[in-house]
Amino acid sequence: MFYRPEEGHGLPHNPFNAIITPRPIGWISTRDADGINNLAPYSFFNGVAYDPPQVMFASTGAKDDQENTKDSVANIEATGVFCVNIVEYAKRDAMNASSATLSREADEFSHAGLIPDDCNTIPCARVSGAPAALECRLTQIVTLPGASNRVVFGEVVGIHLRDDCLRDGKFDVTTFQPLARLGYRDYSVVRDVFPLARPDD
Repeated sequence: MFYRPEEGHGLPHNPFNAIITPRPIGWISTRDADGINNLAPYSFFNGVAYDPPQVMFASTGAKDDQENTKDSVANIEATGVFCVNIVEYAKRDAMNASSATLSREADEFSHAGLIPDDCNTIPCARVSGAPAALECRLTQIVTLPGASNRVVFGEVVGIHLRDDCLRDGKFDVTTFQPLARLGYRDYSVVRDVFPLARPDD
């Protein structure tokens, strides 16, 4: 099968997200100018540089009570900071609950039954007990072709690691089993890992 996206795929569901899998989930916490916390998962998320460490996430939709974007992006534009919380398998239901479309005045931490902790270097909340959290300062927001497509880039200025996730000097993902997004409404979980040495190691 071959198709051009502008001509459609003819399938009952769009296969695009199912092709680019698994995708890590950036559980993005922000705080608006009035001090209201916001939390939302984004599966167009990844690290993009080591030195200095930098991350990105893409927002591809809009809410009726925001100007052509979502609460996360609007809050970051207003404050210049955000936090990326890593989602463990045990918090899959809370992550899903935080994806609900709520009013801009709603606090998704409360809605999802989560406890917010203050970040150390930025005026923002993070998910208490998350395996890891990356405190970020905005570097740029890029507008992409299409309606409401924005990519947010940030420099990581503080990193939280849960102590029980450190084993033999490494951040061991098998201790918390990270959640990953697949296509459609499907998810996966990382339980098994294996090493591959590079040819030039």
